[in-house]
Amino acid sequence: VVLLVLDNFRYDQWRVLAPELAADFDAEEQVYFSILPTATQYARNALFAGMMPLDIARTHPDLWVDEESEEGKNLHEAELLERQLARLHRRPTFAYHKLNDSAAVDKWLASYDEMRSRDLSVAVINFIDILSHARTESRMVRELASNEAAYRSITLSWFRHTGLRELFRRLAADDADVVLTTDHGSIRVDRPVKVVGDRNVNTNLRYKLGRNLSYPAKEVFEVRNPADLRLPAPNLSTTYIFATGARFFAYPNNYNYYVQHFRDTFQHGGVSMEEMIVPLITLRPKGR
Repeated sequence: VVLLVLDNFRYDQWRVLAPELAADFDAEEQVYFSILPTATQYARNALFAGMMPLDIARTHPDLWVDEESEEGKNLHEAELLERQLARLHRRPTFAYHKLNDSAAVDKWLASYDEMRSRDLSVAVINFIDILSHARTESRMVRELASNEAAYRSITLSWFRHTGLRELFRRLAADDADVVLTTDHGSIRVDRPVKVVGDRNVNTNLRYKLGRNLSYPAKEVFEVRNPADLRLPAPNLSTTYIFATGARFFAYPNNYNYYVQHFRDTFQHGGVSMEEMIVPLITLRPKGR
């Protein structure tokens, strides 16, 4: 079995990839809901651990990194998966890979024979998430992915011209099952909401947590008791707020610059169908 987790993979992006795989695989298509925040450090850790962030922090404190820490937040995914498998009394031979670019995909493909020897191969593929962030920072990328249709088109072009397409062909030929999913999606934002916080407030534009947040309560989804969402609270008075719809959070300082820079960008972390309803696809080779 091969589990492919495409970071920031929206359901509509799956729909444009589906015809590319139809000749080799029968697809069982399902959707499920990401957790809040729809951000990698929460959603992907939860996916690999098989438990909510608060439970990870309590059960595996050595593998959970709090929001304000400067340490990488997703450095322990392989360990979380290994512990989940042990908890389920499963001990397959497995390997975990994180692939950040096409060269990494090609390198993984070159070790295909080793992959075949494992009961379970897991790969996190970060291209779509990197594209999303590059679109924010690069005017050229923003022009290339100017709207949702263009965003989907770039995703399809990337798939066709990387080693990932060849990987699927080989997996189909070897009668391997493939599970294709993600941790969260993203949404194009255009409605700023002013939020005031102290210097320790996190930088995500779609959710904030802190002790002294000031915000228009009617324009956010407010969670004063993080345990209600099975989220950790770094402090007793920690509140989480989430942007809804196409809103994004902006600070009063340099407000106009901030709004101009981030309006019409793809963001994630908040509450929307595009972020929360994500694909869960089981691919079985044709003719089995």
